[in-house]
Amino acid sequence: MSLLPHQIELLSPARDADIGIEAVNHGADAVYIGGPAFGARATAGNELRDLERLIRHAHRFNSRIFVTLNTILRDDELEAAQRMAWQVYEAGADALIIQDMGLLELDLPPIQLHASTQSDIRTPEKARFLQDAGLSQIVIARELDLEQIAAIRAATDPHRTTIEFFIHGALCVAYSGQCYITHAHTGRSANRGDCNQACRLPYQVTDDKGRFIAHDKHVLSMKDNNQSGNLRALIDAGVRSFKIEGRYKDMAYVKNITAHYRKLFDEIIEEREFTGEPLARSSSGTTSFSFTPDPDQNFNREFTDYFVNGRKDDIGAFDTPKTPGRPIGWVTKVGENFVELETHAPDTVLHNGDGLCYYDLQKELVGMQINRAEPVSARSVGQWRVYPKDLVAGFKDLRKGLELNRNRDMDWVRLLEKKSSERRIGLWAQLDETADGFALTLTDEDGFVGCAAIAQPHQAAADAAKAEGVLREQLGRFGATIFAVHDIQLNLSQPWFVPASSLNQLRRDAVAALEQARATGFVRLPRAAAVEPPAPFPEDTLTYLANVYNHKAHDFYVKHGVKVIDAAYESKEEEGEVSLMITKHCVRFSMSLCPKQAKGVIGVKGTIKAEPLHLINGKEKLTLRFDCKPCEMHVVGKMKKSVMNQHLKDMQEAPLRFYRTRPQAPAPKT
Repeated sequence: MSLLPHQIELLSPARDADIGIEAVNHGADAVYIGGPAFGARATAGNELRDLERLIRHAHRFNSRIFVTLNTILRDDELEAAQRMAWQVYEAGADALIIQDMGLLELDLPPIQLHASTQSDIRTPEKARFLQDAGLSQIVIARELDLEQIAAIRAATDPHRTTIEFFIHGALCVAYSGQCYITHAHTGRSANRGDCNQACRLPYQVTDDKGRFIAHDKHVLSMKDNNQSGNLRALIDAGVRSFKIEGRYKDMAYVKNITAHYRKLFDEIIEEREFTGEPLARSSSGTTSFSFTPDPDQNFNREFTDYFVNGRKDDIGAFDTPKTPGRPIGWVTKVGENFVELETHAPDTVLHNGDGLCYYDLQKELVGMQINRAEPVSARSVGQWRVYPKDLVAGFKDLRKGLELNRNRDMDWVRLLEKKSSERRIGLWAQLDETADGFALTLTDEDGFVGCAAIAQPHQAAADAAKAEGVLREQLGRFGATIFAVHDIQLNLSQPWFVPASSLNQLRRDAVAALEQARATGFVRLPRAAAVEPPAPFPEDTLTYLANVYNHKAHDFYVKHGVKVIDAAYESKEEEGEVSLMITKHCVRFSMSLCPKQAKGVIGVKGTIKAEPLHLINGKEKLTLRFDCKPCEMHVVGKMKKSVMNQHLKDMQEAPLRFYRTRPQAPAPKT
């Protein structure tokens, strides 16, 4: 079991330990972070000593640390992966996030296992299977709607498996784990943490007759996920762990987005406090912020709630994969080395270092960094002159009347570079007099107790009226700790004078005892046992889409009743055209060319078919095929000869071991 059914978990990303610590400070109930290797973000690994530092800090607040081990593994990597699993367990990590089912056939430590988004969990049957295989938390596909999420919850046991769902951040257009474009074109692998983001490129879109449907459009680029308005509905559908995307993101992003959702969830928890179904956060303390969280301040491609409320036509960021920012004003004058603008809001302030941008006549986003910003005159309000870093003459289509956006606000950046949050655990203090002095007992909101005593002569206070206030003031100074006092009870026979130094020492000792009690009482998440006999996998045949890349994964699926198991695409056995990406996004739908859209339209009905389209970027050409029954699109292509030849050459020089179903092909002649 991970979460209790009434607990809500806000799960934040961390590129490194320092960002993870700030995620905890800004209200994260759990943090996911890369370990030393084998994470699905190839350049976001972390040393064990840094993980230990983060884990110690998180556990003070009963927050959890989940370490990613979510790439598919070759046979020759299994031993190192097993060793890493033990290392992060011994470092104190609370769970491993995995994709490769071969790991379940290894001698793993008794650490909780979570199913990665790369596991591609779209159906109640697969969710139930993973629960029965011993996965305690499963992150379900971003493409699911509320009804489908509720169906997965109904098919699983909330006491055995927690449903996790992405609520914010960049969206992979493919079903996670079902994109092979990077590997087909470069030999790198998205399933091994090395995606080249072909989905963010501009493409020409043509039909089978070569006619242009779109020119230089980022037709596979999605807007960013934002479920701020759907949290209550997602809770009601059964989601309990709410995940923020972003293990490549910077400190400011993690601070701001974590704080944004922390505030929203605290409001929901407070709303439901007196209902028949109260909720609680899964970690300790309350968080306050020195800024107002605002998702629009961070990099984003504009926002969508994707498919949660059904299919919509505005999910794509087709014009640009960059961040457009917010409208700020319009150009009033273009000078030789400056631009003047009038802001929409008179009180808007521009800063040196701000980033501005605008759309040129081809709807491409053009960025403009400000070197210096100053008011046009002392009397002007909302009128600014800015001196760009680059030559004004080089800005395409920059002209009077053009609307400008701001996509970088240096004032905001500087605000989040400072300390921006306080996280405190509430406690109650009780001071008692003893035979030879005084004792202080601290009881925190989780029921942990810390006690300390000092030998101190009982000396009557000179000013009895002020004595109690002095004692409360001295004992209530918890500012340098992680605690905040709710109440102080004084069990004294009469007002006593106690030196401030003695009270400070008493408080410090009691806090240290309380911290020790919390550390000693921290309970590691239990590893779930797989059901016996092994639960049957929902299918008896697996294609390359199952990502089986080692023999242990093969053995796992055989144990669970699978009869035919193809090798992963990375095994280089699919040399012809295959689906390199499967996605719920449909280019035809987005361009109003969907046959279902056309039904009932006079003069059109029956004339539009889901015929293939083609994507062209330079020398790269992909085919779009449409499976209308499940409303899915397949991006079809084949592995480049250069990728295959390089693989064969590498295998000659340094053979690797991985799962195959066919003999190894001979190396090409040179």
